[in-house]
Amino acid sequence: MATVAFIEDIAQHEGREVTIRGWLHTRRSSGRIHFLIIRDGTGFIQGVMSKAAVDEETFLRADHLSQETSIIATGTVRADARAPSGYEIDVSALEVVGASVDYPITPKEHGVDFLLDRRHLWIRSERQQAILRVRHEVIDAIRDFFNNRGFVLVDTPIFTPAAVEGTTTLFPVQYFDQTAYLTQSGQLYNEANAAALSRVYCFGPTFRAEKSKTRRHLTEFWMVEPEVAYATLDDVIALGEDLVTAVVGRVLERRGRELKTLERDTGKLERVRTPFPRISYDEAVGILKAKGQDFQWGGDLGGTDETVLSDQFDRPLAVHRYPTAVKAFYMKPDPARPEVALCVDFLAPEGYGEIIGGSERIDDYDLLVQRIKEHQLPQEAFEWYLDVRRYGSVPHGGFGMGVERVVSWICGLDHLREAIPYPRTIYRLYP
Repeated sequence: MATVAFIEDIAQHEGREVTIRGWLHTRRSSGRIHFLIIRDGTGFIQGVMSKAAVDEETFLRADHLSQETSIIATGTVRADARAPSGYEIDVSALEVVGASVDYPITPKEHGVDFLLDRRHLWIRSERQQAILRVRHEVIDAIRDFFNNRGFVLVDTPIFTPAAVEGTTTLFPVQYFDQTAYLTQSGQLYNEANAAALSRVYCFGPTFRAEKSKTRRHLTEFWMVEPEVAYATLDDVIALGEDLVTAVVGRVLERRGRELKTLERDTGKLERVRTPFPRISYDEAVGILKAKGQDFQWGGDLGGTDETVLSDQFDRPLAVHRYPTAVKAFYMKPDPARPEVALCVDFLAPEGYGEIIGGSERIDDYDLLVQRIKEHQLPQEAFEWYLDVRRYGSVPHGGFGMGVERVVSWICGLDHLREAIPYPRTIYRLYP
């Protein structure tokens, strides 16, 4: 009796009869032979069906199979150096499970909007599967990194009473008889968690109502956010360096096949080693001006500015001490120079922009109240957050790392929309 097998494990079954349960990716025929490319969610393999090896009905049925028909194929595994997987299956039996009529995504070129309207089908393609497998590896590596360092995963709310990153990018939600907001970040809650558990992280979806059409923005994205009691800015930067290096190394180690499918230049990823170059915002302004950019001290870095800066280095760049005025209310000013904050952004190479944003947090109660007022935020909504400063306040810090931006960079994608299964943008809420 044939063994049910997954394509990714096919090498273990060389010379034996197996059953593959999957879908027909493509088919071509050459007289008395059908070549069936079968996928099962773990990989792709060619099934070779000879007319001499099956009955006439089976051979005729295979001749009329359409793209994405679900099938169960049985046959003997044979090594073949010419095959992409190194193996083929000599098919001896075939069962059709579910028909597929007029499958809309054909091997020809399709426009992005056409494909995004059919995202639920587009993810069946080899390239999109490779991206989602890299995404899985990135997420798995992140969790392992923090878990192995003694961090505690503490979930934070999706419904929140107030802003974290500014009131203009909030999604309001009717919450019984009051208005709540979809979370922009779990950070504020994580600061309270760190006061309880010292080293914590949260990991989940976050929402920003940014009316942006750039390739670097989504309205819903996933973010991991560590927070550490007694951490300094240097501690935050070192933790970010170690995390990024660990994630890239894990993908290189375990997802070589997927990176090859994506035609990614892995040599560029192999250069990601600690320490990362570090420059101050002041130094960044100097570089931008030297490169002919019209940039003045006091502004936030735009996408082009980030690309110009990151192009000077072969690994992620840490830019620290931005002007306090352009950063979030909770970022601690540098005591030696209060006009700049003890903050950092990590910029990915190759123009992929910011992948990490972090800082030391304000641990002084009076200064935090002042900053809340300066940003015209409702203090009553932050009374619980102020309690963290009222009762045993300590220096602390952390950061947020966006999963989609990291996946886009590692995979070499042109747009964030391919780095998440079902992207949400300003004009897209379907499927």
